Amino acid sequence: MFLGLAAGFAAAGQVVERSGAAHVGKVLAAIQPHSDDVALLCAGTVAKLIREGYTGYMIRATNDDMGDDVGEPGTVGENVLRNEREVSEQARVLGLKRDFSLNYSNHRMSDISRNELICRLIFLFRFLQVDTVFCYDPWAHDEENPDHYVLGHCVEAACWMAGRVHDYPEQIAAGFAVHAVTDKYYYARHPEITRVVDITGSVDAKIEANICNVAKGPGGHHGSKLRAELAKQGKKLTLLGEDDRTADRNYIREFVLGRDRELGKRYGVEYAEGFHYVGPAAAAIGGTESAVDRYVRENAVPGR
Repeated sequence: MFLGLAAGFAAAGQVVERSGAAHVGKVLAAIQPHSDDVALLCAGTVAKLIREGYTGYMIRATNDDMGDDVGEPGTVGENVLRNEREVSEQARVLGLKRDFSLNYSNHRMSDISRNELICRLIFLFRFLQVDTVFCYDPWAHDEENPDHYVLGHCVEAACWMAGRVHDYPEQIAAGFAVHAVTDKYYYARHPEITRVVDITGSVDAKIEANICNVAKGPGGHHGSKLRAELAKQGKKLTLLGEDDRTADRNYIREFVLGRDRELGKRYGVEYAEGFHYVGPAAAAIGGTESAVDRYVRENAVPGR
């Protein structure tokens, strides 16, 4: 799958993906239930692939109306508007073409029609001709938020069904070609890591994406807030610099990206993101030739 990509085996069943591939003409969808998931868990890899030629889109399942205890105070309506604006800015700094909001209520996705969500995702996969998706791992453990695993299951189903001519044929009649998505980077709170991506070259884009999340998550303006609190006490941290912008960036680099830094050390790079990667059958385990292809290669003879 990763033609021209410098990949090496790191541990049993794990592949380290580095930069180098040219992905011109390919399309990715960065799919998240909430405004901070992509920024925290896969923004570095998304930005890396965009830099290597992908066209990208953001798909957010909920409207984040419940807000976040660590974010800015406000009403439910204010939460929706604030997160909508921040996701659009996040998509911009990552180099994505546009974002789509499916507008389900936050923490309520267990109540929705999963077939409806699958249908909407199939439509987007066919319309955008998506080759690669990023989303929560549908089979991950310890996911306490129902939005995470409901969306993951629906994305996995839609990736497969989008390539079947008898699923939602009215979409095909309307001009959208069937298009299965076979390249999947699943992120999770505790991922079963089969692919490690070196994001050192795109870590600044990940920091910018996390700065966008002011209303939700551990990024946003936490650094400048800490800097202001320490100043009131007559204290300072050299880490936070002399201005709010530097404080926010360095706070995210030091604390929010701590997990990425630790994972990178294990694989000899500065920063890395880990995924449960699922690829096309012929490439899912590092480019292994399928049994059918191997048999054809070894046994085919000239024919009429």
